[in-house]
Amino acid sequence: MVEKKTDLPEKGAVLQRDRETYAIAPDTPAGVVAPEILRKIADVAEKYSAAAIKITSAQRMVIVGLKEEDIDDAWKDLGMTPGAAIGLCVRSVKICPGTTFCKRGVSDSLGLGMALHDAYHGMDLPAKFKMGVSGCPNCCAESWVKDIGFFGFKDGFKVVVGGEAGKKPRVGTELTQVKSNDDAMKVTQDVINFYKANGKPKERLGDLIDRIGFTEFSKGVLK
Repeated sequence: MVEKKTDLPEKGAVLQRDRETYAIAPDTPAGVVAPEILRKIADVAEKYSAAAIKITSAQRMVIVGLKEEDIDDAWKDLGMTPGAAIGLCVRSVKICPGTTFCKRGVSDSLGLGMALHDAYHGMDLPAKFKMGVSGCPNCCAESWVKDIGFFGFKDGFKVVVGGEAGKKPRVGTELTQVKSNDDAMKVTQDVINFYKANGKPKERLGDLIDRIGFTEFSKGVLK
């Protein structure tokens, strides 16, 4: 009997369309990488005859088209941790350049986004969970269509929740405003705690909000 191939989460590998090869996604928070990392990814892709290097909407570079037997060696050569590209967990934190690089930035989106990534990336939750951090009122980090999103203002961040860009696209709803990165981290933890306690298996945050009502959700989060 021929073994049916599938994703290999324990190897950080996703089965591709051809049902034979795999893609791996090294963790590159905010898509900010040093030149030596770019060279290393290119070298590994070339060494193992990858089909392509794909830049994703999650600010990662995916090495596409690896043979199953090469996956472990490819990770060893990279010396990088996998990005949480699959599974019921905190996936990507999409982050704009903010005041670090962008002339329009008014808030430190990279600082907040990296802190969120370090605290939550890969955390198991009822369903996949995405975050976006924009350093100004623009939506460059797609914060309106993330489970939790932030928009920078001179006096802090606006926090929105319940967005999604999947099969049922929806714009998030404003939850509150916070004055500092520490306050943003606290409200994120409060949202995640409520979601863990009340979300059904595979229920996105927006669906939970629809089920119980936004008023009930906000009361539970903003105690």
